Amino acid sequence: MYWLERQFGTALSSWTLALALLLIAATVSFALRQLHRRVQSSTSSHLRLLRVLGQAVYLPIQLLIWLYGPAISLVILLPEVPARMVLIVAAHTLGAILGIWLFLRLARRMIAYLDRWSQRRSNALDKYFFPFLARCCAVLLPVFLLFSLLPLVTNSPGLETALHNLASLVLIGGIAAVLMYMVGIGENILHARFRTDVADNLRARQVHTQVAMLRKLTNFIIVVLAIASMLMVFDKVRQLGASILASAGIIGVVVGFAAQKVLGNLLAGIQIALTQPIRLDDAVVVEGEWGRVEELTLTYVVIRIWDLRRLVLPINYFIDNPFQNWTRSSADLIGTVFIYADYTLPLDPVREELARILAASRYWDGKVSVVQATDFSERTMQVRILVSAGSGGDAFDLRCEVREKLIAYINTHYPDALPRLRAETGELAPVPQRNSTSGFAQRLGEEV
Repeated sequence: MYWLERQFGTALSSWTLALALLLIAATVSFALRQLHRRVQSSTSSHLRLLRVLGQAVYLPIQLLIWLYGPAISLVILLPEVPARMVLIVAAHTLGAILGIWLFLRLARRMIAYLDRWSQRRSNALDKYFFPFLARCCAVLLPVFLLFSLLPLVTNSPGLETALHNLASLVLIGGIAAVLMYMVGIGENILHARFRTDVADNLRARQVHTQVAMLRKLTNFIIVVLAIASMLMVFDKVRQLGASILASAGIIGVVVGFAAQKVLGNLLAGIQIALTQPIRLDDAVVVEGEWGRVEELTLTYVVIRIWDLRRLVLPINYFIDNPFQNWTRSSADLIGTVFIYADYTLPLDPVREELARILAASRYWDGKVSVVQATDFSERTMQVRILVSAGSGGDAFDLRCEVREKLIAYINTHYPDALPRLRAETGELAPVPQRNSTSGFAQRLGEEV
């Protein structure tokens, strides 16, 4: 601004110079608007990256042009130096805010663009490295910018300290975010290697369970260390930490008693991750409900019940209480079907019909097919049918299918063999009645 006054102040008046600057700002804004419209209306694939960049930077740059154009013009017109300094500080403050907004928009659009681009790539370097590199740049560039501004404010110790603390906080938070993203990359790599959408997914579910629990634990440790490091940036907090460490024994006992349930859940989560009594997608029976393990955290477990309800239990429940795990060592299950029929039902035709039903079923794994009469009562006999399937859900569907088709078969071919209630309906023979008086007289006459 002072350079403009020295160059053109003698030849042009202040009003003329101010209007010229406004005209230049309007011209640049109009040219930028036309360029933005042309780039955004283009359908060329070569300009895709340029369109993404344009969407991110167009609005902040327009605001910066219309901020500094009128601000410089007003500075030229103001005669008082204090008023000029106030306007310059206000303009630079707003410019810094707009610059931060511009950087955040650009970083967010670039990260989203690289994420979409990497999803279409099969190479591991393109799939994981470039999105990671973009996030590193988004973290480190603001830090380098803040540290580069420190030599410009050496005459203001308070502002220098504030910028230094801000840069330290941004650096610590950025490093924590990058480390958490690296943990997520490791989890994605293992998920891609061990897939759960296959028939034999026992090993994959073991790995997914361990990785999920370790990722949550690692992220928790990273967040705690990041918060502690941020607090240690400030001198007063550091002094408070030294005072706390002096009485660490008492505080440790108090915290231990207060957080023993939280620590118990945390240790239970680590124990489950290592020993794996349950895993992700395991079929379990808990609290009388059948479902699958949908989510494992450090504090609770979510069970997706068969009717899509969610049963949420604390993590230490699976350490302290018994439960059924149908897929602990393998996903194969044997389903049981009971049929109650009359004694006249022949079992050999039932075995042949069961073989036909299982051969046509897509749920049967071809291992177990048994028909046995396991019990009798005074009215019916109990027929137990054993069939096997590859998973808990298939076993349930197979049991329903076998039950429905066998009942239909018996009803069609042996309707008299269905359970019935037996009762005697015939009339009893009449008992002859004797006249006591005539009999006595007869016997008396015989004696005479």
